[in-house]
Amino acid sequence: MKRNNKVINAWCTYDMANSVYNLVINTAIFPIYYTAVTSVNNTDKVSFFGIEVVNSVLYSYAISFSYLISAALLPILSGIADYTGKKKNYLKLFTYIGASACIGLVFFKDVNTIEWGILCVVLASIGYSSGLVFYDAFLPEIAPKNMADRISARGYSFGYAGSVVLLLISIVITQIPEQLGFSDVGQATRFVFILVGLWWIGFAQIPFRLLPDSSYHQKINRDIFKNGYRAMKKVFYKLRELTHMKIYLIAFFFYNMGVQTIMLLAILFGTKELQLGAAELIPAIIIIQFVAILGAILFARLSDYRGNIFSLSMMILIWIGICIYGYGVTEVYQFYIVAGLVGLVMG
Repeated sequence: MKRNNKVINAWCTYDMANSVYNLVINTAIFPIYYTAVTSVNNTDKVSFFGIEVVNSVLYSYAISFSYLISAALLPILSGIADYTGKKKNYLKLFTYIGASACIGLVFFKDVNTIEWGILCVVLASIGYSSGLVFYDAFLPEIAPKNMADRISARGYSFGYAGSVVLLLISIVITQIPEQLGFSDVGQATRFVFILVGLWWIGFAQIPFRLLPDSSYHQKINRDIFKNGYRAMKKVFYKLRELTHMKIYLIAFFFYNMGVQTIMLLAILFGTKELQLGAAELIPAIIIIQFVAILGAILFARLSDYRGNIFSLSMMILIWIGICIYGYGVTEVYQFYIVAGLVGLVMG
């Protein structure tokens, strides 16, 4: 395969586009905002469609539900995308769903709009996680086989660097809201949600324009879902013959479940259990992002030198160490140590 740097950089740019959701909405700004607006009258319980539930539990369930929806939809949609050659269309669809949901968070102002806020959280998460599937599917089409690891690492680096830029802008906006014309921190934070959506949509236009369309096309007809199911069925039948792949996918399921739990609940752990404020949490997030850039490059080089299995084994051992050490975290400096280690292996 001939290397096309223009296309490769366009692919990496999508990571810069959607990573702002993962950092600003999923990790840094929104969890702090969510805790603030749902903790009223010295209670952390909220009424969600008449059901009283702890705010952090509701948030965890919302994210879990979004992943469940993605898990149910993606096998069929992936089969349809492969059958019709329309991966880019599905990437666009989930990008616009996710980015629009981020913008929609501007209307989540207090506990009286909690249902709307949770709906946007779910849709944004579906847009992000589902879009990643179609984004990653482009890598084998644009990367020479011997460069896939490095190009993947470059994508992660683009994402970490780009998301830090918007995070720093967001921090400035939320630290001096009155000077920038906002009535309070809440209004400034909601403006940040709009910026995330616009950033995501804006930078995504580069890969939308430059990523190649699939050379494999089948006419779309009324049997499209049946054909998508058949394509997925073929994959599962083929998987039966690939013992190592089955073992890998099972292992990845448990690995990813653990990693996502840590990433999604770390800020809520910091705010509720360690009583950390934004002044302590934001530096930890910045540490993660900058260390992650170096970590992505380091492990890509390690994969080139010792192979992917060795590199993955080292990362998993570090993750296990993080979990064991994290159990005893009670101080801010310990939280920062965990942040640095997470950044090292996050990519």
